Amino acid sequence: MARTAAVLIIGNEILSGKVQEANVAFLAKSLFDLGIALKRVVVCPDEESTIIEDLRALSAAHDHVFTSGGVGPTHDDVTVPAVARAFGRTLRRDGPLAQRIADHFGTRTTEGHLRMADLPEGGVLLASERMPWPVIRLENVFVLPGVPEIFRAKFELVKAELGAAAPFVSRAIYTRCDEGEIAALLEAVERAHPGVMVGSYPRFRDPEYTVKITFDGADARRVAAALDACLDALPSELVVRAEREV
Repeated sequence: MARTAAVLIIGNEILSGKVQEANVAFLAKSLFDLGIALKRVVVCPDEESTIIEDLRALSAAHDHVFTSGGVGPTHDDVTVPAVARAFGRTLRRDGPLAQRIADHFGTRTTEGHLRMADLPEGGVLLASERMPWPVIRLENVFVLPGVPEIFRAKFELVKAELGAAAPFVSRAIYTRCDEGEIAALLEAVERAHPGVMVGSYPRFRDPEYTVKITFDGADARRVAAALDACLDALPSELVVRAEREV
């Protein structure tokens, strides 16, 4: 059975629409390639009690949990304290990390900067020569920043920690069908091929196709069999092309 994951997006700016969330799609694709199924996406405000509640629920129900946002030096960056409290841990200031922060900011260093060296007791720091600024892992939770460029760079540290299972397989058929016309067929194909998720995605004003049908799963043979069954049932004149290798 595939490992499962959830992500907690933290930030008033996301909920107010001031900032457009940009990490979920990257994380979902990255986990898909590692053979890990992203099952839940939760967005919450910068409220410590809410973060704690959401983290406890997500951590208990999934193999891995990722947070995005709330790890900077300002008053509303409460993710790390919330992670600590969610697991009943205290915060401690990490001396080497505090020194690294002080060396980086020099005379501009503030207590806000140094707060970023306060870590949950028992937390593990993931770092490398290429990415010396660490990711915090506590139990099954990985604490990541919300800035997309930094989120993506730091996820490379997480990948090494997660390890890779067999990646999921994804195949597709592009058609000129109407979704309503093929709904029963897709339901029957998915039911007949356990372990394969069948999806349909309409496209409007595209001269090439109207619906893309996807087949996702961990077993390449089962995915191929589901695709072939769907192809056999579709009128050939409505099939634009099939992607058997992606």
